[in-house]
Amino acid sequence: MPELTSRRGLLFGSAAIGAGALLTGCTSNESKDEPAANDQPAADDKPGKQVTIGFAGPQADHGWLNAINDNAKSRAKKYSDVTLEITEGSNDTAAQIGQIETLINKKVDVLVVLPADGKALTQVGLKAMRAGIPVINLDRIFNTPQAYRCWIGGDNYGMGLNAGHYIGEKLKGKSGAKVIELAGLDNLELTKQRTQGFDDALKNYPNIQKVARQAAEFTVESGQAKMAQLLQAQSKFDALWNHDDDQGVGALRAIEQAGRDDFLMVGGAGALSAFQAIKQDDGVLKATVLYPPTMAASAIDLARALGQGKGVGGMAEFEIPASITLYSAVVDKANVDQYMSTGFK
Repeated sequence: MPELTSRRGLLFGSAAIGAGALLTGCTSNESKDEPAANDQPAADDKPGKQVTIGFAGPQADHGWLNAINDNAKSRAKKYSDVTLEITEGSNDTAAQIGQIETLINKKVDVLVVLPADGKALTQVGLKAMRAGIPVINLDRIFNTPQAYRCWIGGDNYGMGLNAGHYIGEKLKGKSGAKVIELAGLDNLELTKQRTQGFDDALKNYPNIQKVARQAAEFTVESGQAKMAQLLQAQSKFDALWNHDDDQGVGALRAIEQAGRDDFLMVGGAGALSAFQAIKQDDGVLKATVLYPPTMAASAIDLARALGQGKGVGGMAEFEIPASITLYSAVVDKANVDQYMSTGFK
């Protein structure tokens, strides 16, 4: 999953900005005494100013990252006034820098960048901004706000917080409840933030104790191996929080192989397989906490609005925000149908 230094900006629900109808035609230089020149929702198909958006992300070697690319492409296709220049994507920082420099040289109107490494790509973000090309920084954040016009991404701390509260409420009446945690890569800041949020939430439930934590690697294989170790070490517990639905596929395999069904499991991110399992409701997985890849569609919406000099509907300001943090909604059987179409493979 993506590395992210937490930003607490404007809060939107996971589907809110992804719906382009929220972007409205307000320009920053309109006179209050004159009608808005393009006073219409940005999401409608009436063409406005033509905007060329350059999109550069890392290699899609994970279900979530593949969904990021798919969301960006499909969103851009909805607009007749948007041309999307998309790079192949690379986890090699030098290669991604080269791809972004190519987009800068093509003089795209706006750049959307999900950096393989935010720190390493800060300078090329600065280069674009200095060249007069505004940057929408997607998820993994650059080292300085000078390198982007708007940051939009998920809330890793909020994921842990909401997972902890969901589990806490489910176990509220149980004395001596025990929970365990299957985390992601411990060298990523996002993993630390998810754990911190989870631990902070559990402080509200004195009847619950976290008795074990194991770090995996956001892969099916690591999820299966590390979950098997946890199950062997913990003969009895009441709930599991797994940071990532991809590694959760492996975790569920280990749980099935061990013949365990005496606890509830909460996942993370919002994979289609997790949604389907939650809906079927015949296993331990009862909920997942979103880290929505729809943020890429939202980034295209924001880039289009920025290129056309528009703002965001429902807000008084003429400009798009500087920072947008998506909400980590909990999806369980009660609301899974609402989110099914957003699940990634």
